[in-house]
Amino acid sequence: MGFTVQLEVWHDHKWNPIVRYDGSHGFPHKDVFRRNGESRKEPLKMSSKEALVFADKDIRERWEMYLQRFLQGDRP
Repeated sequence: MGFTVQLEVWHDHKWNPIVRYDGSHGFPHKDVFRRNGESRKEPLKMSSKEALVFADKDIRERWEMYLQRFLQGDRP
């Protein structure tokens, strides 16, 4: 099952991903992005179905923290 759940922000005149959960590359994982475009990939040790539910809940509950980290330039 393929899926993508992504949080984006309009910053510097373009849409920028902040955090993305997806099942590409053959396994569920989370990508956390920095303002400079760097990202960190974290494998998720769960099924794609579980990862989709987890991703939706995580972004709904923690979007403000992800946004602040991105805007402040903190490490992903």
